[in-house]
Amino acid sequence: MQLGIRLHDVNAKEPEALQTLEARADTARQEGFSCVHLALAKCLKGYTFDNAALTEGLAAYVRRVFRERGLDVAVLGCYLNLAHPEEEKLREIQSRYYGSLRVAALAGIGMVGTETGSPNAAYKLDANTHTEEALQTFIRNLAPVVECAEHYGVTMAIEPVWNHIVFNADRARTVLRSIGSRNLRIIFDPVNLLSPENLDQREWVLADAMEKLCDDIAMVHLKDYVRRDGSLVSIAAGTGEMDYTEILRFLKMRKPFIQATLENTSNENAVSSRRYLEELYASL
Repeated sequence: MQLGIRLHDVNAKEPEALQTLEARADTARQEGFSCVHLALAKCLKGYTFDNAALTEGLAAYVRRVFRERGLDVAVLGCYLNLAHPEEEKLREIQSRYYGSLRVAALAGIGMVGTETGSPNAAYKLDANTHTEEALQTFIRNLAPVVECAEHYGVTMAIEPVWNHIVFNADRARTVLRSIGSRNLRIIFDPVNLLSPENLDQREWVLADAMEKLCDDIAMVHLKDYVRRDGSLVSIAAGTGEMDYTEILRFLKMRKPFIQATLENTSNENAVSSRRYLEELYASL
């Protein structure tokens, strides 16, 4: 397992001079990580990364920053709502995905990642989010993005999240089957599949996802959670209620050298979270 970190969590509370891409990458390397999850808009403040900004020069800059530091970019994040109900806004969102795929290809990044949206402009869970209609809307809007990924030779990966349209393994399999592309893969975030409603079945939910999505899991997000006021709050791995034993055993047996990035860490707990996962992984 190759452990990485979500780059916008690095140096997030430090002075502005330590929040450049170079400074964040330096810290990630010093903290012992080998790869990062890169969300450009969250790591480079003051810029709007619309399609016009996603240039060949930007790709060359990103490639150089991480290559010089011996870091891989495991995934380029583009977490925009592909089920947006407004046609003009949807076309703008799709263009951002096309530009992100172009930058990924030119920067040597193998994957662009996304969540799966909600059928409202607010990108919030509502009564329609888990409906069949919402699922078909997402599939229809994702299809040209995956076609673009095929053109650039890049993986497009979707991340199932309980609050979004693709909220479990069965919905994810439906998307994979409907699109039918080898360039469409899965980002597996165990905590994001959990909710207060299914938490009592946590072991079954996660085992079901690992069984049904095994062949298509391309990378993993690792974090933890605590229960607070009827909700699950995400925190750094090893600091909450999550038991990663079976997940790490699955990764060790079935996913050699997979890239797994930590989420919801800070400079204070990133290293201890990494060590916790490494030690548990080594013990299995």
